[in-house]
Amino acid sequence: MKFKTLVAASFSALLISAAASSAASACTQEELTKKATDLTAAIQEVLTKDPSRAQEIMTKSQEMQTKYQGTTDMNEACKAYDELLETIKK
Repeated sequence: MKFKTLVAASFSALLISAAASSAASACTQEELTKKATDLTAAIQEVLTKDPSRAQEIMTKSQEMQTKYQGTTDMNEACKAYDELLETIKK
């Protein structure tokens, strides 16, 4: 549970940063919120089935956070969620 909270908190910072960007972005706040929810659910599902993947998921989430840190473009934030979700589902 602590791990899931940590990953969610990491990407919450990205979500908040991107939310401050212009409304003209193709990715909306609602989509970004849904992606965050989907990511949390996927992490819970994967870790329930295979707890040994916790380190892999944490490493990938840190990479994504670093890659997209400071972004104010909601499209970039959506892309970060999509990339991490794709990795988790493998």
